[in-house]
Amino acid sequence: MKRAPLLLPLALAGCNDMSRQPREDAYEASPLFPGGTVMQAAPAGTVARDQPLRDAAERTPPPLTPALLARGAERYAIACAPCHGIDGRGQGFVTARGYPHPRSFLDPGQRAMSPSHVYDVITRGYGVMYAHADRVKPADRWAIAAHVRVLQAAQEPGDAR
Repeated sequence: MKRAPLLLPLALAGCNDMSRQPREDAYEASPLFPGGTVMQAAPAGTVARDQPLRDAAERTPPPLTPALLARGAERYAIACAPCHGIDGRGQGFVTARGYPHPRSFLDPGQRAMSPSHVYDVITRGYGVMYAHADRVKPADRWAIAAHVRVLQAAQEPGDAR
């Protein structure tokens, strides 16, 4: 019986080479898969686990609450203020470095936007603004849209750039 504890470490000593296993890199060619590439497309009909929840969040805006407005202000400062400016006039620090100025949220055309339009622009992008769907969760997009309304209500229409 005393030999069993001695044999176990010897048997496990041969398993220490797991970090050097043969593998394929993501963009390499490989004869193992159809099409000859390592990366494969998801099978047809594949749905992300949280996709039904995301779809429901996109269709229905949450009720306007102080917590939603606070979350919108926080998310706006992170995701939007670098270009749009903290006050929504399109004077963010990114534009000070040569990038195009977005339109001020105080312009009459921007004031006429519905919250769902703001949500859609955040999701899909517009003009030179890229889509933020993968960076900003649906609930946060609605919160940002509500914060944009607060920015517009807090400033006079003539305050645009």
